[in-house]
Amino acid sequence: MTSTMTDGERHTWRSSELTELSSAILALETPEEIERFLRDLCTIAELEALTHRWAVAQLVDGGLPYLEVAKRTGASTTTVTRVAHWLRHGEDGYRVALDRRKERTSTV
Repeated sequence: MTSTMTDGERHTWRSSELTELSSAILALETPEEIERFLRDLCTIAELEALTHRWAVAQLVDGGLPYLEVAKRTGASTTTVTRVAHWLRHGEDGYRVALDRRKERTSTV
């Protein structure tokens, strides 16, 4: 029997598989190990999408206009808008990463 979602149901993005993936990433010790893991895990297109989104998040957080962010990163304005939305209204994942990156670079 297949299940379908009704109007009142929402797909949950949290899963035991995501927890396992998160634990695997957390177990890695260096940026090089993470890069190698991500390369094995993702296609080149997926890696490019992830790196575009991260670059977009940094520039949006820096206050650049969306069109300038799109121009600098090569991301579509749709992607810029989506990243900006999740930066402001998401699960605070971007915020934590951005803040920690700033903390680390300011202490170096």
